[in-house]
Amino acid sequence: MKKIKYIMMVIFFMSMAVTSMGASGKMISYKIGNNVYEGYYSINKSPEAPLVLIIHDWDGLTDYEIRRVEMLADLGYSVFAMDLFGAGIRPTEVKDRRQHTGELYADRQKMRSLMLGALEVARLKGGNIHNAVAMGYCFGGAAALEFARSGINLKGFVTFHGGLSTPEGQDYSKTKGEILVLHGTADANISMDDFAKLAVELEDKGISHEMITYSGAPHAFTVFDSPSYRKETDEKSWKRFIEFLDENLNK
Repeated sequence: MKKIKYIMMVIFFMSMAVTSMGASGKMISYKIGNNVYEGYYSINKSPEAPLVLIIHDWDGLTDYEIRRVEMLADLGYSVFAMDLFGAGIRPTEVKDRRQHTGELYADRQKMRSLMLGALEVARLKGGNIHNAVAMGYCFGGAAALEFARSGINLKGFVTFHGGLSTPEGQDYSKTKGEILVLHGTADANISMDDFAKLAVELEDKGISHEMITYSGAPHAFTVFDSPSYRKETDEKSWKRFIEFLDENLNK
């Protein structure tokens, strides 16, 4: 893998995560450039175990992503939930969420460098980056597609109710892995026009993809204990995601 010019150093400070009983993962602080980030990881003891990279939504890395890490770890995957905002930055107000996501949407190179840096952290912790899939929720789903367009050599990219539009000047011509899009038909934030446009783009570039819509599912349909949560759709989409991992990763 190419070295990232502006990732000056990566340092680790280990600490146990404050999570529910039975949690197997750990929080980790790492440094990219001059900024400190805080991720969460659970690395399988087997060096051959496939790796899943999780990209958070616009709340930052919270207990939600940690719960998803543990769900995947229980299935035998190595998992790393990255941090794209910075240690301690977990916005709760809409204006702050828009600020932090907006800064990265406006600086796609920085977004890519942070994802590459997180991939390097996962590698240094023992994750098998040659047998890996990246996935994300909402903002994280849009970031996963950004990662796909960057040409990074991963086995797949998955978005749950994520942003689907392609920035001007970008396309999927460098994409190497398969793409899975899991989207709610009732999503008021990301339209079915965006969904259809992405399908045309992927087909035009010959990118292997699967795109599924779920009737009645609003934006953020996987977020536990939220008004948008739809249990049946969450379970259906998670099942398809796990199947996708089984199909694309060597176990």
